[in-house]
Amino acid sequence: LCVFSSLQLVSLLLIGIAAWGIGFGLISSFRVVGVVIAVGVFLFFIALVGLIGAVKHHQVLLFFYMIILLLVFIVQFSVSCACLALNEEQQSQLLEVGWNNTNSARTDIERNLNCCGFRVFYPNETCASDCYRSRHCKPCAPIMEEYAGMVLRFVGGIGLFFSFTEILGVWLTYRYRNQKDPRANPSAFI
Repeated sequence: LCVFSSLQLVSLLLIGIAAWGIGFGLISSFRVVGVVIAVGVFLFFIALVGLIGAVKHHQVLLFFYMIILLLVFIVQFSVSCACLALNEEQQSQLLEVGWNNTNSARTDIERNLNCCGFRVFYPNETCASDCYRSRHCKPCAPIMEEYAGMVLRFVGGIGLFFSFTEILGVWLTYRYRNQKDPRANPSAFI
């Protein structure tokens, strides 16, 4: 049951962080928040399926939970390893692609980091930062690159930790699923 509660904890954590980001105005992109909340709700329902399957010793629900948890492990392990493997040049390229493809994230970054432009600040461009009024803004790329490595290592490490709890959950579910139901009639053929 502790594996189900750890998955529920992760799902509630995702939903809470998304709500916190919106509440404090750190994130204004509803697409990003929507995806994070959707993943949190999905994980919560998967944990609920596993919990119901464990309480009722329901073979189909446990099998479904085990397969979905294995797929979540594979995706999460892959993403965590990718976060930990990116070097500074790849991080910089990734940041530039993200900067060029999303206006809402660009606005959030400029406002929160008090910077304008990616590599170069052009005073004739619009900017959501407070420093824009004085026209003496730093470019955002160096500030973002300073935090990107730290954030990627943190996210990769946390993801790696929870991915191993998920593979433990797959193993425990497999073991529990193959046990005989203690409430069943001992003389019944299974």
